[in-house]
Amino acid sequence: MLRTGQFAGSVGKAVWLLSVVVAFPGLSRSEDWLQWRGPNRNNIASTGQQIPTEWGAEKNVVWRASVPGRGHSSPLIVGDLVVLGTADESAETQSVVAYSRADGRQRWQTLISQGGFPPVHAKNTHASSSAASDGRMVYLSFCHHEKIEVVALDMTGKVVWRVDAGNFRPQAYEYGYAASPTVYRDTLIVTADCDTSAWIRAFRLTDGEQLWVRERPLMLNWGSPIVATLGGRDQLLLSGTNMIAAYDPTSGAPLWSTPCLTMATCGTCIWADGMVFASGGYPDAETVAVRADGSGVVWKNKVKCYEQSMLVAGGHVYAFSDQGVFYCWNAKTGEERWKQRLRGPVSSSPLMVGDLILATNEAGTTWVIRANPEKYELVAQNQLGDSGFASMVAVDGQLFVRTSTGDGAGRTESLYCLGQKKQP
Repeated sequence: MLRTGQFAGSVGKAVWLLSVVVAFPGLSRSEDWLQWRGPNRNNIASTGQQIPTEWGAEKNVVWRASVPGRGHSSPLIVGDLVVLGTADESAETQSVVAYSRADGRQRWQTLISQGGFPPVHAKNTHASSSAASDGRMVYLSFCHHEKIEVVALDMTGKVVWRVDAGNFRPQAYEYGYAASPTVYRDTLIVTADCDTSAWIRAFRLTDGEQLWVRERPLMLNWGSPIVATLGGRDQLLLSGTNMIAAYDPTSGAPLWSTPCLTMATCGTCIWADGMVFASGGYPDAETVAVRADGSGVVWKNKVKCYEQSMLVAGGHVYAFSDQGVFYCWNAKTGEERWKQRLRGPVSSSPLMVGDLILATNEAGTTWVIRANPEKYELVAQNQLGDSGFASMVAVDGQLFVRTSTGDGAGRTESLYCLGQKKQP
């Protein structure tokens, strides 16, 4: 994996890296958005960006591209490509589509599967997982024919390898699949929790060979795995199935678990200062902070952030609840600093850029909020399309947003690139 930071100690090597990126523009840069939750794995964008705070269907739009089919897969930014998973429900096809980051032109679309679509919840799609990349290939997981298939594509859209990762056939609630894979060193980590089979598996990036597997409790859950550095070691974190659990990402060996939360969560864990935070879900509502060694719960409340993940920054947790209430809590104590009723329901995860938090509801309304623990501070309120299920991302001062307009047969999906532009 080529990352500029790896060569910062040598000017000669930095020049060499620049020449490689120019020669192979599909390769990633250190500021790219290479997986769910971004370059820092916490939905906090790289520093130093100046993003637009106001936008609309025409205002501050760099380009707009049509997206075939339907999906909640959030944008992946790798080199000069923007990559999404998508699905055509009428034809029962799943595919990966890539756009030029410069102008939004579709570069390629690769069909992955056809047929075998399972029943899904009305809010879910058959392409809800977000892609991951190591800068050389793109990886994505899809559910079809009662299994999870993982695919790896090169930067031209060619399938390099594909594997059947494991069974996935929920019985109690046929709500579909949603977990996004995560890249860790030379492996791709994929999880699938349901009441007939539940597992975490790691696959080698180069050829898809399975490196390890860890069985999970047989319960329905939709949370995505993420790797954090806590207590001097890397820990694979996953919420749901009535706990927050940590595993060794190199082997899948359990490190610790804390009973908490509820059966089903959809969000991804966040962490800071030796603590892990998560929220859910079904059948109970709870937001919780636990010590990152399994020694217990530090604080909890009854706020429900079921599908969306939270943010932690500057010693405070920021959360946009299902009901559309925005909260700020002291991360160490759980003390509520403030809350503000906006409008729900909410499914996409808030994004932090600098000291700004961008929080979007299911109707496509985005509130730009200052991350100020002293008070709620609204900077702007924007509307784009009719929906806001996929989470937006920020790279190089641009926002990439997947949204839709209309309903039923008239529904169309779009991918927007937003950037600061002078208005006429």
